[in-house]
Amino acid sequence: QVQFVESGGGLVQTGGSLRLSCAASGSISSAYTMGWFRQAPGTQRELVAVIFMRGTTNYADSVKGRFTISRDNVKNTLYLQMNSLNPEDTAVYFCNARRPLSTTWLDYWGQGTQVTVSS
Repeated sequence: QVQFVESGGGLVQTGGSLRLSCAASGSISSAYTMGWFRQAPGTQRELVAVIFMRGTTNYADSVKGRFTISRDNVKNTLYLQMNSLNPEDTAVYFCNARRPLSTTWLDYWGQGTQVTVSS
C-alpha cells in the first residue's frame, strides 16, 4: 500500500540545478528514515542521501556539498535540491523509506524521475 511518486527531473546543462520531490502515501510516517537513490544505465542503484527522523542528514561523498535532502512531514514529501550538476549525476532518481529499528529499505520502488545532465 506504500506508494512513492517522484517528480522534478529534467534535462540541464553542467552546473545547473534541479529540485526533486517525492510524494509518499500509505503507511509512511514521520518516524521513518527517508532516502534518495539513483541508478545510471548499466549500474546498480546507489544511495545518495539520507534524512533521519530528527533531521540529521548523510550524503554520499560524490554529492556532498552539492545536494541537500529535506522533508516536510506535514505534506509527507521528501525533497532533493541538486546544485552544480555534472554529467556523472545523470540517472533515474528514486526515493524510499525504512522503518524505525530497521537497517533495510522498503521493498518498493516508484517509477523514479529522470535527471540528465549534458556537457
